Amino acid sequence: MKLSFIKMDWGSKTKFIVGLTAVAVIVVLAMYISQSSGMISSIFNHNDELNDSIQQIFDNRNKAIVDGNLEQLKAIYNMNTKYGVWAYEHEFRKVNYIHNWEQKQGVKFIDILPTTVIRSSKHNGDKYTVNLLCSTEYKYIYEDEPDVINSFRIGTYHVLDVAYNEEQTIILKEWYKDPFEDSLNLENIKADSIKKYILSQGSRNVSDIGERRINAVEYADKYCGAASDGQNDYRYNKKYRNYNSQGGDCANFASQILFEGGKFKKNRTWNYDGAGATKAWVNAGGFKDYMLNSGRASLIAYGSYEKVYKASYKLLPGDFIAYEKNGDVTHISTVTGADSRGYSLVTCHNSDRNKVPWDLGFSGSKIKFWLVRVHF
Repeated sequence: MKLSFIKMDWGSKTKFIVGLTAVAVIVVLAMYISQSSGMISSIFNHNDELNDSIQQIFDNRNKAIVDGNLEQLKAIYNMNTKYGVWAYEHEFRKVNYIHNWEQKQGVKFIDILPTTVIRSSKHNGDKYTVNLLCSTEYKYIYEDEPDVINSFRIGTYHVLDVAYNEEQTIILKEWYKDPFEDSLNLENIKADSIKKYILSQGSRNVSDIGERRINAVEYADKYCGAASDGQNDYRYNKKYRNYNSQGGDCANFASQILFEGGKFKKNRTWNYDGAGATKAWVNAGGFKDYMLNSGRASLIAYGSYEKVYKASYKLLPGDFIAYEKNGDVTHISTVTGADSRGYSLVTCHNSDRNKVPWDLGFSGSKIKFWLVRVHF
């Protein structure tokens, strides 16, 4: 058979080569896109499964806490490593504290509902390191008011290692700043006289409080971070620096509430600007001292829980509580409401809380409370 060759000039050859190259590129690109789409879809599906598994862990853990089911709680952790055991033991102490506080308060937790938001994850084989925030809604009823449900939110930030596969996900290691940390070693806070007094109280109308106090509460609700309802993406106000990594953001947030919401004017002593903040603005003890010494606030009561819990019913939204541990004021919370029995509720940063019973997580015998009236 005789082969025939088509003669081409240089321009035709160039066009032919360019065309052939373009076709090859298109074919390769199509193959790559097809493979990449499958790979991307696989990654997204995998992440969705991880998200679902983490959410299930938190759901199971909180159900175990409500039910006091320690076996169900233990099943969430790898009990063959010291880190898994330590994580379990921490939650075990939390179960005891929460049920102890229930008895003191005359209440029953009926649900603890977490919403987890994974911010980043890194994997090595079937092990994942996950960075997430959890916004948890707690629901409780008073023993003699079973039809009236009270609720509040607490936000926490977690770093945890999990062993993850299609069959089971368990916690290998976990770190987070627990809002109940100061109370976990407390053995007994049951007091029949306290419970009797709390249950004898009726609801309080705290709605007639003036526009500045109302605006202060609205600001607190909006910018309480991981304790919010998520409408602000669980964020703090970006206008202000977050001081959590420098010792805590509680006083900074309390100052914002009074300035942005309550319309208090800044001055040389109490100030925040682009250069930073004064001690009175950002330090818990400095904030408490400034407010009392400047005449912008006055003391309602000071002392241990047993000494001040009756006076706490005088607190109004916009007032604040300073928490003193071993002689040092370490935390500030702003009063933002009252529950169905008139018990005062607070909102704060570090850890993020929104309308939480004011002493929950602060039950240590060495803790004293400053209940402070703010003069709007």
